Amino acid sequence: METLYERIGQQNLYQMIDIFYRYVSQDDRINHLFPGDFVETARKQKQFLTQFLGGPTLYSDEHGHPMMRARHMNFQIGENEKKAWLENMTRAAHEVDMENEVRDYLLQRLTLTAEHMKNVD
Repeated sequence: METLYERIGQQNLYQMIDIFYRYVSQDDRINHLFPGDFVETARKQKQFLTQFLGGPTLYSDEHGHPMMRARHMNFQIGENEKKAWLENMTRAAHEVDMENEVRDYLLQRLTLTAEHMKNVD
């Protein structure tokens, strides 16, 4: 059975992340949450999503266990930040070539992850 990573494809996944960070860099609702170097942040996101979607364990190999919630605790992430993150990711996901059912499932998984990242009401 193909993983979600294989169904999306590395090139499409990486392109989606680059598009996402281009949107985030212009989005005043959340761009302040990211360090100034979007290239490095995008690189780590590519590693994480590759692993999260069933591909090679790139993130863990370099950074250890993802512990994403703990790694994001220094940033205040509430409903507005979650919504902005998901809006930008949804826009980016619609700009790359992938089957609708794959895109829908990906966005469902990312919605659950974004909800898990919230740490303020």
